[in-house]
Amino acid sequence: MPAHDTTTAKWVRAFRQHLKLQLGLTANTVEAYMADLGKLIDFLRPLHVALPNVQTSQLEDFLHLLSELGIATRSQHRILSGIRAFYRYLLIEGQVETDPTELIDMPKLPKHLPDVLSLEEVDALLAAVDMSKKEGQRNRAIIETLFACGLRVSELVNLHLSDLYRSEHFLRIVGKGRKERLVPISDSALQEIDLWLDERAQWPAKVGEDDYLFLNRRGAHLTRQMIFIMIRDAAQRAGIQKDISPHTLRHSFATELLKGGADLRVIQVMLGHEDIATTEIYTHLDTSMLREAIVQHHPRNIQYAQHQPHHS
Repeated sequence: MPAHDTTTAKWVRAFRQHLKLQLGLTANTVEAYMADLGKLIDFLRPLHVALPNVQTSQLEDFLHLLSELGIATRSQHRILSGIRAFYRYLLIEGQVETDPTELIDMPKLPKHLPDVLSLEEVDALLAAVDMSKKEGQRNRAIIETLFACGLRVSELVNLHLSDLYRSEHFLRIVGKGRKERLVPISDSALQEIDLWLDERAQWPAKVGEDDYLFLNRRGAHLTRQMIFIMIRDAAQRAGIQKDISPHTLRHSFATELLKGGADLRVIQVMLGHEDIATTEIYTHLDTSMLREAIVQHHPRNIQYAQHQPHHS
């Protein structure tokens, strides 16, 4: 094996261990990092350059190639994030003197404001759950919990009975990178969960699955796909035309908090966002809503409308 390949392989192995053991990332996340790094390795191989010796100009050529290949901006952004994490690791380990990704700008992501649901639409979603089905109450509890706590769907399916601190009105959430946070839970969500727990007692749980809060008919914990299908079905029954997913309820939760006057840092902690920039999308979202509210309800605008001549 050529020297540059040996050096690259050595540091790729070390980085993998760092992600797993030091950062505690999930197997899927680790593999995603390695796949992104693999794309750069493939690009560098014909240049006979080891990863620790890469130059900023070579990384720029790599990103330019991704763009020419038609790789979406969001994917380019993710790939560069993984590569940046690798070089920051090499910097800490003393294998590079400077981070070659430092001077590279992240590809500009298109501004996309996610759909949100109003309180009335959330109520309509709950009302649309088919309560004649065995899993009806479970589904109501899921929708209410997603909206009341702003959980990611992966966090919801991994909720355990032991994560529910009922008397304290908190849920213990294990988020990205195995990071834990406490999230307050509303009385309405607790009520729906209590009704579900009454029914859950009649559902036989599989061995090893008995501590999961939400189970399927076979007594195993739910998958993310099951939650997507259930929410899409309820939205269809409720006549909601928006593009709905479990994440919509998370966005709606954050937007309602912001409208209610919650500080952006508080929302960041509640959502488990590592970077405040991720949370700041809700300021854009809420600005448009505030503008609508001002146009419709500000006394000056109402006064102006009343004094406009009416055309028959």
